[in-house]
Amino acid sequence: MLLLGRNRSFASGDLLFKQGDRHDGIFVIETGVVRSYYVSEDGRELTLGFWGEGNYVGGPQLFGGGQHAWTSEAQCPTRCVFLPGKELRKLVEQRSDLAIALLDALVHKSECYSALLQLLATHSMKVRLARLLAMLATSGTGRSIRLTHGQLAGMIGSTRQWVSQTLELFERQDLIQKKADGSVYVLRPDALASLR
Repeated sequence: MLLLGRNRSFASGDLLFKQGDRHDGIFVIETGVVRSYYVSEDGRELTLGFWGEGNYVGGPQLFGGGQHAWTSEAQCPTRCVFLPGKELRKLVEQRSDLAIALLDALVHKSECYSALLQLLATHSMKVRLARLLAMLATSGTGRSIRLTHGQLAGMIGSTRQWVSQTLELFERQDLIQKKADGSVYVLRPDALASLR
């Protein structure tokens, strides 16, 4: 599959695509981290996710067509393989194992977006931040979270200042520990996950 792709390299801050751009394929991330986010008409941003090695960005239209519904931006030097939609469709028509793998990837993305939507729609800001920290701490990357306060705010629909104040509260409650390098170490993910 990667043979039909084109290697692309992005510096930190480079856009892979922008909301509203013509959609003509997907990017499979080989190295680096990509943030996907939506920008409202009044300029507010909502981070949809941070994606790393082995993930793809550019869906849900895997085969191109239409416009990108959100923007994806490299967060550090990132290398991807761009898979043109038309060629990917032809390959999927020939390979059922590839079709199943793409369906599995779509299910994973749907679960991520569903969890985000449920969090945003049904919980207070404090609970949103607590659940996000707990989820990030137990997602396989470890308890040390290396996102800025602004990035965390973008994921829960808040402001950087509010996140900073609430992290101080969580630290006083011995739920987290702020590190000198700017990261947040989650001491008690279970307590954060059960916060009401």
